[in-house]
Amino acid sequence: MTDTLCDGDLAERCTTFGRRKMTPRACVADSKKHLRAFLTDVLEDLGFVTSECAKADQLGKILESQLPDLIVFGVSVDGIEAGKILEILVRRGFGGKVLTLGARESIIVKAVQQVGEEYGIAMLPPLTTPFAADTLRERIAMLLPEEPAPSPAVHVPEALHAGWLELWYQPKIDARTLVRCGAEALVRMRHPTWGVVPPGYFIPEDDDPDFLRLSDFVIDRAMEDWRYLLDQQSPTDISINLPVSFLRNPRAMPDLCHRMPTHPAFGGLLIEINSTEVIDNLDLLIEFAKKMRLHNVAVSIDDLGTDWPALMGLDTFPFAELKVDRQFVTGCANDRLKRTVCRRIIELARGYGVRVVAKGIETRADFVAANEMGFDLVQGYLFGKPMAVKKFARSALAEPVLVSK
Repeated sequence: MTDTLCDGDLAERCTTFGRRKMTPRACVADSKKHLRAFLTDVLEDLGFVTSECAKADQLGKILESQLPDLIVFGVSVDGIEAGKILEILVRRGFGGKVLTLGARESIIVKAVQQVGEEYGIAMLPPLTTPFAADTLRERIAMLLPEEPAPSPAVHVPEALHAGWLELWYQPKIDARTLVRCGAEALVRMRHPTWGVVPPGYFIPEDDDPDFLRLSDFVIDRAMEDWRYLLDQQSPTDISINLPVSFLRNPRAMPDLCHRMPTHPAFGGLLIEINSTEVIDNLDLLIEFAKKMRLHNVAVSIDDLGTDWPALMGLDTFPFAELKVDRQFVTGCANDRLKRTVCRRIIELARGYGVRVVAKGIETRADFVAANEMGFDLVQGYLFGKPMAVKKFARSALAEPVLVSK
């Protein structure tokens, strides 16, 4: 891609569109609050510094103060004034990229695209609704910064000793009442130099002894956070992810029982284990789940997909939950094959009398489809991305979950 020429105090930020070291900036302009929230969350997860505006009149100040590289705005009859946005961008000499959102085959979207190109604005191919986060990522791939790979790699003992590890929480929502009814804990590292480091840079292999230390941290921190959330709001059912290698330890069961809170408000701990590991170690997991449910600890089968038939016909099914892999949930509203897999897993769950969870809900259309199919719980960016425990506590005290406004 070519450089955008600029002068004066903008010289230092003369934008080179393409992979670069500097953090890109994006502004989301839309009158719909829930859409702004979803887009800013996704863009921030992709590495953007974001800002937002609900009216076209607010865009001028943002262009001056935030200097965005990307403008994202929705195009609809009752939405923000698309024409006025284009005029402002031309008047301000905006040299970044513009991405519009709108219904497929929308005449308005096509018109805005054409006018923007005639004005000389760098219009990206429009994004049609509904869309998934991965689709948005593809559209703006040329703006994404390189992920700073830690070198040397950060080892778990170092991170534990330095106190860099923490748990982030993503809400689990009742599909019928839209009430938050729990949260999944996900481990993150907050490095003093690299910031929040993706798990892929520090999660060890299953057979690595450090994985046991990491699992111990997850259990202990989850219980600490449960007490914090209890003090801040109300009891929150927490689920954590553990590998089968941790459960093979003879001390795993007694240690888990010892760590469980004795507070009367504690509703139990849910351990999520990948479906492939469960199926490969079925006898071990069935025995573990049967014993632990007597001690307020239950097992969830995570990331279940086309391997669901391996769980059919079991004489005993001590598991509490089935979670459908996000690849079969995201986009299910428009994909018959994905809905077929979801329905089969829901039927399996109903047969065993356990609840079933849809992961990866990113659009209202997918939520409606999941609700109609009969999922008990839903989880995904439409309802909230993973967040640090203090932010999670604050969000629980904010307005109730809505899928449209």
